[in-house]
Amino acid sequence: MTRRVALAPAAPPAACKELVLAQAKPAAAHGAADEVQGELSSVREKIHPRAVGGLFAWLRVAAVLLTQLLYYGLPWLQWDGRQSVLFDLATRKFYVFGLVLWPQDFVYLSALLIIAALGLFLFTAVAGRLWCGYACPQTVYTEVFLWIERRIEGNRQQQIKLDQAPWGARKIAVKGAKHGAWIAFSFWTGLTFVGYFTPIRVLTEELAALSFGPWETFWILFYGFATYGNAGWLREQVCKYMCPYARFQSVMFDPDTLIITYDPKRGEPRGPRGKRVDRAQAGLGDCVDCSICVQACPTGIDIRNGLQYMCIGCAACIDGCNQVMDKLGYPRGLIRYSTENAMEGKYPDKAILLRMLRPRVLLYGIVLLAIAAALAAALYVRVPLQVDVMRDRWSLARETSQGLIENVYRLQVINMDDRPHRYAISVLGPVAFHLLAEGPPLQVAALSSGNLSVRLEADPQGLKERSTPVTFRLQAVDDPALERTVASSFLSR
Repeated sequence: MTRRVALAPAAPPAACKELVLAQAKPAAAHGAADEVQGELSSVREKIHPRAVGGLFAWLRVAAVLLTQLLYYGLPWLQWDGRQSVLFDLATRKFYVFGLVLWPQDFVYLSALLIIAALGLFLFTAVAGRLWCGYACPQTVYTEVFLWIERRIEGNRQQQIKLDQAPWGARKIAVKGAKHGAWIAFSFWTGLTFVGYFTPIRVLTEELAALSFGPWETFWILFYGFATYGNAGWLREQVCKYMCPYARFQSVMFDPDTLIITYDPKRGEPRGPRGKRVDRAQAGLGDCVDCSICVQACPTGIDIRNGLQYMCIGCAACIDGCNQVMDKLGYPRGLIRYSTENAMEGKYPDKAILLRMLRPRVLLYGIVLLAIAAALAAALYVRVPLQVDVMRDRWSLARETSQGLIENVYRLQVINMDDRPHRYAISVLGPVAFHLLAEGPPLQVAALSSGNLSVRLEADPQGLKERSTPVTFRLQAVDDPALERTVASSFLSR
């Protein structure tokens, strides 16, 4: 993990709008340009985040455990004799517990993506970068890799001492053990990822026999390498320089958005002091300038310089500062979640929660609930039956020996249900059509498709137009609720 000086100047403690301007404002003088050039050419300094405990640290651990239990556990969960969540690209079937989706159901995926985007907008408007601080895969896997690093190399001071020590047998052994654990974890992460597309039990059997196919081998190594590189080496560089969300998240902030803030009125002037020193008589604020908030930050920023786009909202600085305040007997909250308006004294901290129910948040919430309800309703009334009617391209219309007009159609029926069904076919139209089906009644196995050729005959005396609308109706014999109608046309000549 490395540290870089921010290219954009830090915003004042309570100025979301200034943050955007700070990111976009170019250097106005040659001195500033030279400074930026020096920062770009400076040597990176590795960041060793300090481990801190507290409420937000516990919430991050809970988020890591929840997300990873779901990620690693779902492929192993069985549902009706098959993998509970499986995206079978070979057969173009997507299993999500009891729901089986086909490529024709792509609209549901689109709705899910819209819900995810609106959810991100809602959470950001309410409390800033909650996603980045607690649930983003980059944050989650970085937390896992940091935990492994601390278990093998020790705490922050021990890691720094080890990095500064000359290479020797012990350093090689410790570093090798750490990277070996990282690589093993990354490999299992890649294997689990591919297990959502190839049954995980099949993959583990192939792993035991070392018989992965080229497709599985590529994606296991690719996803594993991405995990190892991003969480083990790049870390905060992904959040600060590669993630686009860091650049545009400020436009979703407003003066009532919860952000991590340092209280300069209470903390300044900062300075070290003993526990028994009266800070009022010494002319000092509550900040003892211990820099623990900087040491705990995974991106290496100083939150006391104000809101910065590099802040991922993990709140590690809050936990670290609260520990210091507890030791000194000072009130907690020198660094805390607050809003721009609250920091400016426009309303007390007690009113922050009430300000969450503002028009912007309510609009996001209403739209999000409406789309989620529409998606749930669409899935509930979804009929697991797809019917396509195709006309015989070689014979559009012909006259039979009885003087009737005949059209030939081919019906392609996709049974999306996990049970086989037998279907009855009928025809609706403005004239009397006579339906003739070729072969036995159509029966389609579970999660498969079937074809049936049918002929329609009609008396030419009843056909007033060259093209007459006709509707094919398919209904499952064993389940009348499975019904689908498809419109087509009957050509008279």
